[in-house]
Amino acid sequence: MQDYKELIVWKRSHDFALNIYKSLAGFPKEETYNLVSQLKRASTSIPANIAEGAGRFTQKDFASYLQNALGSSHEVEYLVLRSKDLGFFNIELYNTHTQNINEIKAMLISLIKKVRN
Repeated sequence: MQDYKELIVWKRSHDFALNIYKSLAGFPKEETYNLVSQLKRASTSIPANIAEGAGRFTQKDFASYLQNALGSSHEVEYLVLRSKDLGFFNIELYNTHTQNINEIKAMLISLIKKVRN
């Protein structure tokens, strides 16, 4: 068991989720229960799974939760692309979110490998 708040990937994913929330303010009202809700849940799922996994007693369990976080990061990556393609994110915001989620994915993959070995 470890303190998830000490993990750099948790800090990065927490900040990323906060930034996603902030960038959803301009979405159309009709997307509130669709794309906005999906982006909020998926982006929050990344640091939440890291936190939950860090509280488990085995490395195998921790790795499983990290894998869930990685899955959520792929979901967010697609939802950010869809948001751009629908015209809700401009190219600069899309590029920023894509760069951040790709860095988080790389960090998760590295941590998963470390935890499994």
